[in-house]
Amino acid sequence: MYGRNELIARYIKLRTGKTRTRKQVSSHIQVLARKRVREYQTSIKAMNLDQVSKDKALQTVANLSSAQIVSASVMKAQTPYPPPVRFWPGPLPGQPGHSQDIKPFAQPPFTTIPAPVPPPITGYEPLPPPRPAALAAPVWQDRTIASTKLRLLEFSAFMENQRDREAFKHLFVHIGPSNPGYNDPVLESIDVRQIYDKFSEKKGGLKELYEKGPHNAFFLVKFWADLSSDVEEGSGVFYGVSSQYSGAENITISVSTKVCSFGKQVVEKVETEYAHLEGGKYVFRIHRSPMCEYMINFIHKLKHLPENYMMNSVLENFTILQVVSNRETQETLLCIAFVFEVSTSEHGAQYHVYRLVND
Repeated sequence: MYGRNELIARYIKLRTGKTRTRKQVSSHIQVLARKRVREYQTSIKAMNLDQVSKDKALQTVANLSSAQIVSASVMKAQTPYPPPVRFWPGPLPGQPGHSQDIKPFAQPPFTTIPAPVPPPITGYEPLPPPRPAALAAPVWQDRTIASTKLRLLEFSAFMENQRDREAFKHLFVHIGPSNPGYNDPVLESIDVRQIYDKFSEKKGGLKELYEKGPHNAFFLVKFWADLSSDVEEGSGVFYGVSSQYSGAENITISVSTKVCSFGKQVVEKVETEYAHLEGGKYVFRIHRSPMCEYMINFIHKLKHLPENYMMNSVLENFTILQVVSNRETQETLLCIAFVFEVSTSEHGAQYHVYRLVND
């Protein structure tokens, strides 16, 4: 599951052998975009256009995103792309063939529509009254994992070990608390139909849940899991999962976590949590929930594979579906589909969130 910037970074790695992060790619695209804007402005100034034409051209450039500006210039200069490259190897010997891969985002070609010239102002009209605060969408809406009724605050899977009277904690995956602002970008979207077969298409699977809705409660998270720490066994080692949610209603939630292998459910864990009023909102905490034996054994076996590409080949067919619902009404409050890859970064566990849509 790749976003645009990661696809570009992987293409650079394949073609040149150089490693670039998503942030470096994004920063370079912005630099190219500013350069392209300056070229537009220089060419416009050099031409003998009347003032109206200049305003229209400048407004067109201002309405373009950085990706559109760069794409418009690069597409003219480059030759056609080479054949698509598969970014991961096939399954390990003795393993079943993997199901259909999750497709990268299919982005339509960018088109530039000139902005219309506004009509002349003939008079002044009073502005409409401000929108009531109660009706305004929260700042985190569409920018983080949240439906209209429930928001994920934190999620982690970890291993704890007592060493020399001090507790050592290693995070395999982690979604930390975030406070997005209105300047933060909205989440990218992916077609939910591309991943139906990875999350059990039978009763209670992703397909049935999405059709029942509500659609704004469905998300996909790609984790780059940190397996750099030595995975240990013994009585002093604890494997656990913690999660935290917040909402506006005093309800009881049910959290179902389904582990799927090759698209088929192999184990499910169901937990119940009650609301606690904190700071004017209701908070739900599932703290240090013990990890199931299946997951602990899976982590041990995965860690013993000698190469990262072998781990990724196994993880390609391993998924987790978490469904948070109202225990009384069975309404889906949040549904999060998890896919995995091994982190190769010194920064440890990382993740990227997408909205699931049906376009």
